Amino acid sequence: MTASLLVKPDLSPAAAQVHRITPESAGWRYVGFEVFDLHPRQRLEREISEREQCLVLLSGRASVSVDGQAFGAIGTRSSPFDGKPFAVYAPARSQLILEAQTRCELAVCSAPAEGRFPPRLIRPDDVGEEVRGAGTNTRYVRNVLPASAAAERLLVVEVLTPGGHWSSYPPHKHDSDHGGETQLEEIYYHRLARPGGFAFQRVYTDDRTLDETMTVEDRDVVLVPRGYHPVSAAHGFDLYYLNVMAGPVRRWQFTTAPGYEFLTRRS
Repeated sequence: MTASLLVKPDLSPAAAQVHRITPESAGWRYVGFEVFDLHPRQRLEREISEREQCLVLLSGRASVSVDGQAFGAIGTRSSPFDGKPFAVYAPARSQLILEAQTRCELAVCSAPAEGRFPPRLIRPDDVGEEVRGAGTNTRYVRNVLPASAAAERLLVVEVLTPGGHWSSYPPHKHDSDHGGETQLEEIYYHRLARPGGFAFQRVYTDDRTLDETMTVEDRDVVLVPRGYHPVSAAHGFDLYYLNVMAGPVRRWQFTTAPGYEFLTRRS
């Protein structure tokens, strides 16, 4: 069962597409996710159908246009740990053209949509930052496509967790539309700042019908169809992850695991 939640990257030399996760392959309804490693002058062209997409430039530089609207060459990061990202929002029923100017790592996040909003460039200055937690639960959040930004279903966020710290903690879940909670599928795309490191992620439900603890390595994806999903980064190995969420309602409301509420009351 772990293999269905933990998705390993395709790092073969000929593979431009490192990950391709569809609602069908994940066994859910909403979230799609792809990662590409592109060489200079390599192009990604696609007709986007009934899905909105958020392209996050994880590293490198690329020129991007959507429906003929050119956003020029974007991207300033050497790695996902290097400051806030450039991103592009592409609505459903649009045409996307991206050409790498340097070696690029590109994440493509998607969810069902009707094309209600125009394409736009999301600059680093548009990405809000916040610090969550305290002590060894401290992590640093970059809100790429938050609920306050125009989109139909997608929520996209980057999180940096120092080595030795916990993240997505206290354990919380968002798998029900009851009791002040919203149902959101979620993907974690993990990157480690140093080679050879690892993190742990547990995905579990109250009744333990789902209870999987995974050793996460660089560039792994973890699927969270339901349940709590805390993360722990090994000491000495800073962890980055890209979160992609979508569901029936575009709002992030969660329930903290029983017995952990006292942690949310700390000053």
